[in-house]
Amino acid sequence: MIDIENKIVHLDIFNEYFCCDLKKCKGICCVEGDSGAPIEIEEEIKLKQILPIIIDELTDQAKQTIEEHGVSMIDVEGELTTSICGDSGPCVFVQIDKNDIAYCVIEKFWEKGLIDFRKPISCHLYPLRIHKYNSFEALNYHMWDICKDARILGKKLDLKIFQFLKEPLIRKYGKEWYDELLLVVKQMKENNGIK
Repeated sequence: MIDIENKIVHLDIFNEYFCCDLKKCKGICCVEGDSGAPIEIEEEIKLKQILPIIIDELTDQAKQTIEEHGVSMIDVEGELTTSICGDSGPCVFVQIDKNDIAYCVIEKFWEKGLIDFRKPISCHLYPLRIHKYNSFEALNYHMWDICKDARILGKKLDLKIFQFLKEPLIRKYGKEWYDELLLVVKQMKENNGIK
């Protein structure tokens, strides 16, 4: 574990390869699971604000879920997450394209410049998961078997998790923090601390 400004970064983030391979996994991480994506209170507010803009693009099941339960829920671990359809269905903000690939409706609207919110930061940072404690945050790699193709592609491209997640890490913690992370990587390589 490495401490960068009270962010405890697990060594897996420096050592493990990763690059999403949507053609193979079909975006299944947004469809499977027993809870939605972890969100902050500010993100819940933002989801409520953009809902009228994106609602027509959501599935009928998602619309019904949102009508009955809202855009968010508390999961079994007591965390605030996006709502999901059913007990273990897709996130309410997921749609399936003509190639059977799951995509985020929020992100599609953001890409078109129609909204100013890209998607929850936990989605952007996946496969990294952040756990908050009193005075620090722990950044851990969530290794899921459905992401095996991402590990294969990451290795083929020689892309480690911290490199794959450069943009969302900067979005979350800022460029100065990411630059400090790169300095740590350089020092660790010099000391043979990472692969």
